[in-house]
Amino acid sequence: MSNSDWEALEKTDWLFRKMVRRFVKERDRISVEGVSLPGMLILNKIIREGEQRLGDLAEQLDFTSGAITALTDKLEKKGLTIRRRKEDDRRTVLLDITASGREMFARNSNIGARCITLLFEGFTTEELEQQSQFYERVIANLEGFSDTLLELAENNERQEHDPSTESDPEQKQRENTGKSNYLSY
Repeated sequence: MSNSDWEALEKTDWLFRKMVRRFVKERDRISVEGVSLPGMLILNKIIREGEQRLGDLAEQLDFTSGAITALTDKLEKKGLTIRRRKEDDRRTVLLDITASGREMFARNSNIGARCITLLFEGFTTEELEQQSQFYERVIANLEGFSDTLLELAENNERQEHDPSTESDPEQKQRENTGKSNYLSY
């Protein structure tokens, strides 16, 4: 891999992480009638698809089970949702929206659309389609991401204790490329 290729990778990585951090920071500043944007996602999902299992919500919205529990606690405390146990399986907890929750979401239904248009304003349909393809590839590349890096870290640790093990020469080249304009890991 050439230095310019490596620099392009570093720049892309840096911009991607900056974008994610900026989005989360901005998103977390927003409260709609006391409900965060992730809470609004939950309300929207229930309105569109009916009551939801908490585990399914966590999986489909890419939240941890702890985050879903905290969000649903807040929604329930505000009277916007209600939890109930499934009759035939008491271990299963379902979340449904209340009339008050439907009214609140209806009053603010324009926020979701505006959120999307603000993020992707100025892009052509073709550019949006390209971005979608890029995001799909990044998501696919994330499959096994942590396992692969943890394995690499374990191999590095073994190599430190066993100097006869030779490391990847291309990796060594990247480590020694000199000064970078982008902060990496």
